[in-house]
Amino acid sequence: MTSDPKFTPDSAPGSAIEVAQTNALVDTELADQSDEIKRETKALIDALKLRAQTEVRSAENLARTATDYTRESYLKLVREARESVEQGRILDLQRIEQSAQKLQQEAEKNWQSLVQEMGGLSDRLSEAAKAAWEKLNQPPDS
Repeated sequence: MTSDPKFTPDSAPGSAIEVAQTNALVDTELADQSDEIKRETKALIDALKLRAQTEVRSAENLARTATDYTRESYLKLVREARESVEQGRILDLQRIEQSAQKLQQEAEKNWQSLVQEMGGLSDRLSEAAKAAWEKLNQPPDS
């Protein structure tokens, strides 16, 4: 689930409580607007929430993939070293050092990819919020 201390199953995205909160917010902030404007605003907020949830899931999947890939590379390195010891071969310290450096480079590359993806997520969410704000502040009938 999530580590947010305010999170409860009733506050999950799309829950009855969240829908009620969105409805109350729109009804309060747009009290003097038509039902159609309120309905479209609620639909816009729902679309933004869905888009944000999708983006967060994508970022989580990317982070998980990067972590799994790095973990697998590390395990491969450790297994090769163990097998060398078990087979009585002398450890090639230079090869182990090169493998460790490669592992570090892969981890750094994965980290940079994750940071870039999160930056892109932030940019997309900011653009969506800006577009929503501009749409909300348009005069009626435009």
